[in-house]
Amino acid sequence: MRRRNFMTLAGAAAAMSPISAVAQSPAGVRRIGVLNIAGQDMGPFQAAFVRGLAHYGYVPGRNVAIEYHGSEGHDDRLAPLAGELVASNVAVIIALGYQAALTAKQVTTLPTVVFSAGDPVATGLAESLARPGGHLTGISDVSAEVTPKRMQLLKEFVPNLRRVAMLYNADDLAMTLRYKASEAGAKALGIAVQPLGVRAPADFDEAFAAMQREMPDGILMVSDPLTSLNRPKVFEFAVAHRLPGIYEYDYSARSGGLMSYGLDLDESFARVAALVDRILKGAKPAELPFEQPTLFKFAINTRAAKAIGLDVPPLLLARADEVFD
Repeated sequence: MRRRNFMTLAGAAAAMSPISAVAQSPAGVRRIGVLNIAGQDMGPFQAAFVRGLAHYGYVPGRNVAIEYHGSEGHDDRLAPLAGELVASNVAVIIALGYQAALTAKQVTTLPTVVFSAGDPVATGLAESLARPGGHLTGISDVSAEVTPKRMQLLKEFVPNLRRVAMLYNADDLAMTLRYKASEAGAKALGIAVQPLGVRAPADFDEAFAAMQREMPDGILMVSDPLTSLNRPKVFEFAVAHRLPGIYEYDYSARSGGLMSYGLDLDESFARVAALVDRILKGAKPAELPFEQPTLFKFAINTRAAKAIGLDVPPLLLARADEVFD
């Protein structure tokens, strides 16, 4: 049961063609660069970003060209990739993830809009939310406010929830801070936390071994490129051990996770696109406040529930914004 309409397959395919979008850029077309710690496009954020641009009249290949640079998870590749974006004369950079945002801040002076980079003040990306002060602006983190809701949803699914394993990227400052906010939110609800920091794909096996030694009642995964790329392993472990899990973005529920509660990606990327539009029209990032999300989405995957041998409580199912089955 799908409760929202999404981009058609043809539209999504066009959105996933970054090379042709750049190579065929006619004169006068505005150029946007994407710096990503993950792959060569925007992955699960791609379609929402293209829809956001369309809302402001920008169509890739027609009046805007998008150049995508991804480091495939290698931090040391980000600086040269940022340099390539500078050399290609993009007007603005979209930085996905904290490492990409930090690199854009340190290596370039180009206007940059950041997403999924944590709390910009706590990480030093901005002087304040209201007046960032540099050449970065974007969407800020709201983990401290959202985590109690995630824990509440997980507890409604599993009333005897006492202990939650939290997976997060320990090498990412923004994600570590997000984990700490999640930990504080869980403890405030009387839920014990099993912290499981990972730094590389191989670390997931040790995280799973730690859970087997002291089995939690549920899982919360802090989403960044490392954990998101390895989420199938987490789903498989959850099914094998009948563990309910909650994730931050709806694409995790769509691809096999039990539940997700987090930013509505269409709303968030409409805001990203609005910031890009204002910058392309001459606004300075230093004067564009970091924006906080206002719309959140709760999704449930009923097939995942069946796989772990649990029924979704009817009241929880009725509150879901989207149900995958």
